[in-house]
Amino acid sequence: MKNNSVLLFNPRAVSNKNYRIPNSILQVAAAIEGKFEWAVVDGNREQDPWEKIEAYLKTGKFKFFGSTVMPGPQLRQAIPFTKKIRAQFPEVINIWGGYFASNQYKVVMESDFVDFVINGPGDHAFPALLEALSNNQPYEFIPNLIWKTEKKEIIKNSKETLVDQDTLPDYPYAKLNEYYPIEKYLRPTHLGKKTIAYHSSLGCPFTCSFCAVVPIYEARWKGKSAKTVYNDIKFIKENYGGDAIEFHDNNFFVSEKRTVEFSNLIAPHNMTWWGEGRIDTIYKYKDDSLKAMRDSGCKMIFLGAESGNDKILDNIDKGGKQTGEQIKEFAARLGSFGIIPEYSFVLGFPGLSEQEVTEQIEAEINFIKEVKSINPATEIIIYLYSPVPTEGSDLYQKILDAGFSFPKKLEDWLSPSWENFDLRKNPLTPWLTPKMVDRVKGFETVINARFPTSTDAKITNFQKTVMKNVSAFRYNYNIFKYPYELKVLQKFWLKYRQPEIEGFASE
Repeated sequence: MKNNSVLLFNPRAVSNKNYRIPNSILQVAAAIEGKFEWAVVDGNREQDPWEKIEAYLKTGKFKFFGSTVMPGPQLRQAIPFTKKIRAQFPEVINIWGGYFASNQYKVVMESDFVDFVINGPGDHAFPALLEALSNNQPYEFIPNLIWKTEKKEIIKNSKETLVDQDTLPDYPYAKLNEYYPIEKYLRPTHLGKKTIAYHSSLGCPFTCSFCAVVPIYEARWKGKSAKTVYNDIKFIKENYGGDAIEFHDNNFFVSEKRTVEFSNLIAPHNMTWWGEGRIDTIYKYKDDSLKAMRDSGCKMIFLGAESGNDKILDNIDKGGKQTGEQIKEFAARLGSFGIIPEYSFVLGFPGLSEQEVTEQIEAEINFIKEVKSINPATEIIIYLYSPVPTEGSDLYQKILDAGFSFPKKLEDWLSPSWENFDLRKNPLTPWLTPKMVDRVKGFETVINARFPTSTDAKITNFQKTVMKNVSAFRYNYNIFKYPYELKVLQKFWLKYRQPEIEGFASE
């Protein structure tokens, strides 16, 4: 092993054992396989990841430390560990990638312990940077790279066109398996006993101004072919096991043709699957396509409903042709095919006055209840609006004008309030009063009790009946204040999925 080896790090994203295959790390590992020696440390699989990182770096063989950094829990390890590396191993070059690094690149680069940020896909940028640094060559024009001059000026290079995903090298599953047995990544979920986490595409062709994906991919999308996706899933299943799939794409369902082809290919394998899509996109799918999806094992689809108010959908640049009426119609349509819609709603967008924001929240609560009356099986996930740095958007300018600002120092993101902000649980936004936040959280508690989730296989019919009956009066009469009796029941009985932690945002 040469002294320019790469240590790849996947910070801990979950506090329990519901970790997933670290696809983001595998993708950059595939890009440098055969060019640079590499090792991997998965924070989800280590009791003390720093002990393992330090042991590797003490060998003197590692010149580069590469970490993927998602918003939220991963910061608890990414920030202090990278800072320690700078202090104890100053010769090591620290390179960050992931949504947090790309979206908050200014505060990351100003920390003085992160040397480079890969802004978006690193398939070409990461190996090109390693080659340049290893051979003392210029790196100033490598696409998808953010760096800093000697005068501390932060430079954001041009973006590379998304490459044909079928041309990229296969993930090095066998080598990952040498570090961490892949079978243990295949965890029980609501889909199956051994669930495979997989990325089949990059980006999204829409420009929603509240979405963290937009600043990175700029309304671009590229997907692997259905045949490639099928072959990859088949390889994992045959070599390591698997009876279910979670597609952690930002938008799996962009292409109806690809979705149907994959559905037909995977159908004989008796696997259930879940993915994320847009209502107005899948709304246009033919009935035969939805039937093929259902017959192939598609059990649930995560869909960003966001709001039942057409004006708000327009203001947040939802794009496409999504409307409140369409949201309701699609819930009913998916129900007729036996596919569960998992709708996310964002409450607390900025308004011109406190009264306007309050009225918006109440309208959304009533709309969500209407969706539930149409299809009670619809899973509801509620977020408080958390701004993302979509520079140039009207919504971002509005939140700046309202007095919101992000932390000026990287270590400030380690505070519990900012971690919860990243998980969309604590808005830290000046236009949302504590009373409004309590109203939203109270409604969330009540609706979760009135309609216990189907994603928790451990909850019994008796427990469901008790929660439904205890919460009925509150739900029917919109009494959401101080639902302590329901919180007690849910604490011991109910485990809701949290996609911002467990799903597509956890890698």
